[in-house]
Amino acid sequence: MPHLDLADCSLWYVQKGEGPDIVWIPGGDNVAEDWGDQIAAFAGTHRNTAFDPRGAGRTRSHHPPPWSIADMARDCADLIRAVCKPPVYVAGLSMGSFVTLQMAVDFPKLVRCAIPMGTAAKPTGFCRDWMISEVEFRKAGGSMSPDFAVHHYGAFMYPSEVLGNDELWYRLKPFIERSYGERESEHLIAQWQACIDFDVEERLKHCEVPVHVIGFSQDLQAPPSLGRRAAELAPKGKFHLLAGLGHLSLAGHSPDTVNSEIRKILENH
Repeated sequence: MPHLDLADCSLWYVQKGEGPDIVWIPGGDNVAEDWGDQIAAFAGTHRNTAFDPRGAGRTRSHHPPPWSIADMARDCADLIRAVCKPPVYVAGLSMGSFVTLQMAVDFPKLVRCAIPMGTAAKPTGFCRDWMISEVEFRKAGGSMSPDFAVHHYGAFMYPSEVLGNDELWYRLKPFIERSYGERESEHLIAQWQACIDFDVEERLKHCEVPVHVIGFSQDLQAPPSLGRRAAELAPKGKFHLLAGLGHLSLAGHSPDTVNSEIRKILENH
């Protein structure tokens, strides 16, 4: 689990397994290890690589914010060239799904198939307004106690099945706390502002990379209609809707359901 020294950052990554390459890109506030359920499921058939994006974990940017999704895609492209055998499968969630789409339009020769989950070609409506309000809250000096942050973000991460099931909630609560309990406002602002500014709608219309968008029916952060639109824009796009799942159900809640859908996509490419 080394650092890869790049021109703009020192990128922390993990790699496990052998076979065709899958690169897993975390969402905002998340790190490489948060793909544990996926890496464990695919390590027997694929080489899995994941990294900490700028603003989270052990990656260190050589330049202060602002950063863009395009910056993060360049980090990912450099990682693929250095430690993978392209073209590779690229899968990402939330902010990582934006990076996945950016990879498909900026570096199509490196991407065999893109699998963005909980995504949008351009955040609009509630999705965009919510992120703006979070950024403005932080810029104004606002902060959340760790306990409040766990419950605030937990409601956006998981569906009502988790929130209404005491056993599930207390099993997943430590994971939520690790990711969201305490966040440095500067880095949170930098990641979320990059998401607010993200827009590949026009470029997706000319993207020749297969784009398999996975949406979740109870996703509050990225309502599935936004993902469906992204899939419809891409000439080789397809939308997959998973019922009863929330934005981060692939971690801890229902990973087998998500992994099964991903495996079907990989088998077709």
